[in-house]
Amino acid sequence: MPTFVDLFCGAGFGARGAVRGGGVPLLGLDAWSLATQTYKANFPLADILTEKIEDVSPKKLGTKYRPDVLLTSPECTSHSIARGAKPGLEKSRETAIGIVPWVKAMKPRWVIVENVNRMKKWDRHDELVQTIERLGYAVSDLLLNSADFGSAQARKRMFLVCDRQGTRVNREDLLGLVTTPRKTARDIINWTADYPVAQLQKPGRAKATLERAERAIAALGTGVPFLIVYYGSDYAGGWQTLDVPLRTVTTVDRFGLVTWKNDTPHLRMLQPDELLLAMGGSTEHVLPHGNRRDKVKLCGNGVCSDVMTAIFQWISLHQAKQQDAA
Repeated sequence: MPTFVDLFCGAGFGARGAVRGGGVPLLGLDAWSLATQTYKANFPLADILTEKIEDVSPKKLGTKYRPDVLLTSPECTSHSIARGAKPGLEKSRETAIGIVPWVKAMKPRWVIVENVNRMKKWDRHDELVQTIERLGYAVSDLLLNSADFGSAQARKRMFLVCDRQGTRVNREDLLGLVTTPRKTARDIINWTADYPVAQLQKPGRAKATLERAERAIAALGTGVPFLIVYYGSDYAGGWQTLDVPLRTVTTVDRFGLVTWKNDTPHLRMLQPDELLLAMGGSTEHVLPHGNRRDKVKLCGNGVCSDVMTAIFQWISLHQAKQQDAA
């Protein structure tokens, strides 16, 4: 069972997938205390550090931890399209380069780097890959969509899967391990919960919200529930059916669910328990700390569990084959 150290661990969604794939968490590190509290609640046997990676000595920790896998998800906000026109912050981007001393100190067999796909446009992306290669790793640079791995969310992310013994993996190898059927947004909706709901056309409702809903109703007809993009930009009309995966979960409230009472449309926001399901948390993962806004942010900052499950299954199977051959 491959052990792993989890840098930028967040609320542990990536670790949840890793554990399902056969991994054992040794250490989670994140600068946000609410994230590390949540991680500890889900993986009580793992050690926790609430620090920025630049404030911690990887050499010192490298004497204590020798993981099979170094799992990393550096800050993505300065690469993300969600920033709109805001310029990226190079200091934030450079947290990716900051993983290199950890690789040198811990010497893991495997290194995994997850980030938004726009990281490939960063002028230091190739430098990061080449630096990892110079340390002796074969790097597989993959674009993976969580919806292809059994998630109810379409979340496209870059994954660098790096092996110090030269093995490469491709998308088809990982998809071959998926046994769960494809899910849709309908699968995450809690239809029985008594969440706050209001009429869609109440006074003061934003014009853009009503226009998005009107486009959906024109396409679907009355009586059919659907989702609208309540906050943030959208390039697909501002709405979606429930019969496809949810669009990418972000760190702020994004999705409103429109349902019907008789012929009157009503609106409520998706709740943390629903977003947790979209992230692949299932009923195993818990969010016991923070308020509602915090929990939405914890979900939006996470790594989709289902993709990490496939990666760790592949690593576990590969290691087992090598041990059998030996």
